[in-house]
Amino acid sequence: MDRNADVAGRSKGKGILELPEFNVLLFSFLLNYPWEFIQVPFFQAMPEMAHWDAILFCSRAAGGDALIALAAFWTVAAVGQNRFWILQPGWRQIVGFIAVGVLITILFEWHATEIAGRWAYAEQMPVLPFLGTGLLPLMQWILLPPIVVWLVYRQIGR
Repeated sequence: MDRNADVAGRSKGKGILELPEFNVLLFSFLLNYPWEFIQVPFFQAMPEMAHWDAILFCSRAAGGDALIALAAFWTVAAVGQNRFWILQPGWRQIVGFIAVGVLITILFEWHATEIAGRWAYAEQMPVLPFLGTGLLPLMQWILLPPIVVWLVYRQIGR
């Protein structure tokens, strides 16, 4: 039996816990949440924020990161015409997942820092030349997506 058909059939019976989209959102949020707190010293005004304001800010950022991951997942699924690609991920799917996240992050960071003025990087933040994107947000989208893929595979691909 085709593994994707098997998983698709199982997901109908098990509910939301077997959906790749739910797991991508869940694990992306859980991995990005502590990353957002680690980055606090690298953003202006964040270290001085009131405790609950900083928690809310990081929570929203991690939620946004989870949505970026979902968009990247769906992009790879649309290109490969298979939303269960994450159960047999090849290097192309993983690179695509990372690349879409990196592209969205670069655009979003540029808009947030240069256009909307939602936040600013502190002097400690290494910034990429030409792009002006902080290195930590970029590294986030290079390091965490492969872990998300592995965790989702472990959760529903068994």
